Amino acid sequence: MTPIEWTEALQLGYAPMDSVHKEFVTLLAQMQTAEDPELTERWQAVLTHTERHFGSEDEWMRKTRFSGADNHMLQHRVVLNVMREGLVMGRAGDLPPLREMASELAAWFSKHTQSQDAALALHMRRQKKRVAEAH
Repeated sequence: MTPIEWTEALQLGYAPMDSVHKEFVTLLAQMQTAEDPELTERWQAVLTHTERHFGSEDEWMRKTRFSGADNHMLQHRVVLNVMREGLVMGRAGDLPPLREMASELAAWFSKHTQSQDAALALHMRRQKKRVAEAH
């Protein structure tokens, strides 16, 4: 399995989001390359980060009344639920599903970033511009 890597295709031009996404990619890559004794701990780190990461995005969507918020936030909830299930499996010593989940999460993240998050980043840049123009 090739670990996830940061690429320019994941760069969205909204610094707060890009920063969090780079951290996510780093943590997930560390998890993907971890040895078995560290695997569950690394998954926990990815999960903890992702809870904050998605929480921030969800808050931005609520505060700015982003039109695509319902679907976007639903995807976040589903992914977090699956990640939490993975943590339970990992803590029980069932590690192969964690490795599979990490691979699936990397593929999902790339698609999600280039679609759902790209739309949110554009919305947030427009919001920032409107606020600046109002002052």
